[in-house]
Amino acid sequence: MKIRLDENNLKWGLTAFLVIIASMLVFFCLLRLESTKASFTTLRGILSPFVWGFVIAYLLCPIYNGVVRRVYKLFNKGKRNYKKDLFMSKLAGTVVSLAVLFIVILGVSWMIIPGLYDSIVNIVDQLPALREIMLTWIDNKLSKFPIAESKITQYINDSTDNLIKYATEYFLPHYTTIATGISSGIIGAVNLVKNILIGIIVSVYFLNSKDIFAGQIKKGLFALFKEKTANSILDFGRYTNKSFGGFISGKLIDSAIIGLICFICMTVFGWEYSLLISCIIGITNVIPFFGPFIGAIPSALLLLLVSPWHALYFVIFVVLLQQFDGNILGPKILGDSTGLASFWVLFAVLVGGGLFGVVGMVIAIPVFAVIFYYATNYVNRRLEEKGFSSSLVDYKIDSYRTVDRAPVERRGLAKLVSKQRKANKIKKVNKERQEKHAVRAQKTKEQNTNHE
Repeated sequence: MKIRLDENNLKWGLTAFLVIIASMLVFFCLLRLESTKASFTTLRGILSPFVWGFVIAYLLCPIYNGVVRRVYKLFNKGKRNYKKDLFMSKLAGTVVSLAVLFIVILGVSWMIIPGLYDSIVNIVDQLPALREIMLTWIDNKLSKFPIAESKITQYINDSTDNLIKYATEYFLPHYTTIATGISSGIIGAVNLVKNILIGIIVSVYFLNSKDIFAGQIKKGLFALFKEKTANSILDFGRYTNKSFGGFISGKLIDSAIIGLICFICMTVFGWEYSLLISCIIGITNVIPFFGPFIGAIPSALLLLLVSPWHALYFVIFVVLLQQFDGNILGPKILGDSTGLASFWVLFAVLVGGGLFGVVGMVIAIPVFAVIFYYATNYVNRRLEEKGFSSSLVDYKIDSYRTVDRAPVERRGLAKLVSKQRKANKIKKVNKERQEKHAVRAQKTKEQNTNHE
């Protein structure tokens, strides 16, 4: 039997070849797992400036777009040179976006670093007094328990010997390892700063070339896929961008307002470290659900060194602030940008944080919102194809109600709705057939008339 090399056979042959190559690559990666991890680590280090650049450009994009539109509208009133006006508009957008970025970085640094320095100095100054207070409290409480007092006193007296033993038996033999770890940490911090600085430069290219990149991606999609598939991919990209952009920008505004409210309230109440703690609360509030509590723990410890009552009042204040943010301020700013129930928000944050740390906790909600949206659309489409209702109400069973007051059984209602939809679909098909038949009969009649 001859095999004809038509287009269909070539497509199947190419698909089989690519599947075999992909299987071999997966097998090789699993066989050389350590080498694969090292390669991915190296690749991640190389691409880090581009990742930082993309993130910075994505955050600055609303500011950049707004400035470019307004400046271009101002320059192009007389319909002058299009390229020159667009260049000036993009230049203004880039300058304003970078200015906002540097102002935010310098402002946060100015608020956090001096406050952190003052906090460390105050803690160091208060340590001797705190030590005396602790020893006096221990003496008063343990005076009734002489055995426990003698044990603790002996442990305190032996602390010097324990420190020397630790230094001679652990620190000195492992000095090289500890020094290497410290050096690696310093090098990692320097590389992070370097990647961020290079990322700022890369973000400028992303901002000014995003239209070209979007056009190239769209061109490639229509070249590789069918028109319907390409449009579906573009719709997916638009919805993803809408979910991410709306959630992240809204969350940043929400966190800034929460930090400002925290600063005003702490200043009114006369609590210490108001500027530093407000910055911590505002920054950690970007993390959904757990952010305010993550920021409240070190802040409460700082206040505890000054006054236990202030720390207690602050914890109560943070709980009330979180309730205000979660129930009033957050929904007003974010609206229903995610469309997720509270349970799925908690689920997304826990899973994202467990897999990818703090970054996963921040981006988990919009990622899960996109997955949930398309999964829901797929389920609804499949139900409608099978003739069932896609409304969730038709599948709920209110088991807490009594039997005599229970509503119609939900699944039966879904089937009833599906039967009605089938009947409507049959009517629609019959109507379309009748219309086609009438059009065909009219054409035949006109042809016969023309022939006569």
